[in-house]
Amino acid sequence: MIPYADFTYFGLLFLYVVLPTLLLGLFGHASWRWALLMTAFILIVQYQARLKIGAHAELAEIWVLIGFGFWQWIAMRVYVFMGTGRPLFFYAAIVASMAPMALAKIISLSPAEQQIGFLGLSYVSFRALDIVICLRDKVIEPPALVDFLGFLFFFPTISAGPIDRYRRFVADRKTKRTRDEFIVDLDAAVHRLFRGFLYKFILAALIKRYWLDRVASENTVGALVNYMYAYSLYLFFDFAGYSAFAIAFSYLLGIHTPENFDRPFLARNIRDFWNRWHITLSFWFRDHVYMRFLLASSRGGWIPNKHLAAVTGYFLSFGLMGLWHGIKPQFIEYGFYMAALLSGFHVFSEWSKSRAWPINHPLWRTGAIFTTFHFVCFGLLIFSGRLNNGPELNYTGAFERADCEKIFGWVLDEHRRDSAISVDLYDRHEFVMTIVANQFREDLRDAGFGNGRHGFRIQTPSQFKDGQSHELSISITGTKVKIIPTQRIILCPD
Repeated sequence: MIPYADFTYFGLLFLYVVLPTLLLGLFGHASWRWALLMTAFILIVQYQARLKIGAHAELAEIWVLIGFGFWQWIAMRVYVFMGTGRPLFFYAAIVASMAPMALAKIISLSPAEQQIGFLGLSYVSFRALDIVICLRDKVIEPPALVDFLGFLFFFPTISAGPIDRYRRFVADRKTKRTRDEFIVDLDAAVHRLFRGFLYKFILAALIKRYWLDRVASENTVGALVNYMYAYSLYLFFDFAGYSAFAIAFSYLLGIHTPENFDRPFLARNIRDFWNRWHITLSFWFRDHVYMRFLLASSRGGWIPNKHLAAVTGYFLSFGLMGLWHGIKPQFIEYGFYMAALLSGFHVFSEWSKSRAWPINHPLWRTGAIFTTFHFVCFGLLIFSGRLNNGPELNYTGAFERADCEKIFGWVLDEHRRDSAISVDLYDRHEFVMTIVANQFREDLRDAGFGNGRHGFRIQTPSQFKDGQSHELSISITGTKVKIIPTQRIILCPD
């Protein structure tokens, strides 16, 4: 079940979380224990998808989640036991905390079809890293198991943030709310809830249906520019809507999760943009990577020139941010593109300090916003993968099985995630038939693949039951794109 993706999820939250919390809160009893209970309940419901962990083995996603949590707990406790002041153990703890996320991203690119990740793995990993870094800085005490897991897996924000900080989170967790404080939080939650519905289910949905989907399959320069604007606006309203939902339910449970967006397309420069866009992520990299690198560089004399050190810090931070999104080329390119923009702005701002610019003039402000907006939109076009793949090549899927009984798998057009497409079945290089991939699969929907209607399944054609070996492959109709694995061999008796 994907959080905040459909009204079924909201119905579940309203019935089992909102109504009981309202009753408890109005009597001053919506405590942290209640938030923990609701988190455990929602996680059990939410993480029931089956993950393929071997050729013939599957495991419920909830067990992977639990295993990840205890891995992070053990890594943190070992680090505390060995001594938080020793650099070697600090770096070892960082590697241990990052290992599951890195492994999941690497395995996701292999054709073996195994899965070890879960929805929200990247965000939870950064929360675990935040605890390790804060222990290194001696600004927190080692958390108890309940606090540790409650922070990592707090259900409103687990799957896509915002990325909270342990110090801020635990301060809210230790605060006992009065009835009046609960009503104030409830008012803030309702405002964000309605903003989320406006952004995600009205504006983002309209942009996707009537703009993004219509230009996604066109292959002209004009369509590419059109797609850039449509994708940028869609991504903002969809993600900002999600963040608003996450913050709303956090407030309901007494946790004041920080805001994640602040009118980013009104930014006057690229630095201002990153103070407004995905704020919790950009500030995480600013505090834990960029500033630490500058401090270490200054103390160690690594880079004598402070401006070159700043530029190096940008490329380090945003290169890692790109990798955090994934190890596909467009994410790395996006990170370096943003680093280049920030570096250019750093050089420009240093150069312009001694010059008088009319930065407060309305025309100057308008021009700065207009320019920044277009640089940002081009960056998001890179992020989308459209420049690398083109409209006809941005597919994902799996040729899952071919035997003497059935042939099945699934395929998704990344640009039109709710649209069914067709695939062609080949025997070696010989065309056999076209299959419409429009069968509903709950596992695909729960994994975030649009509406889940992307499966195909047919009975194995009788022509293959001739006692001979057949090398089968599946391609997207009208293209040469093959679905991984690219080949399945069957041998059926006559």
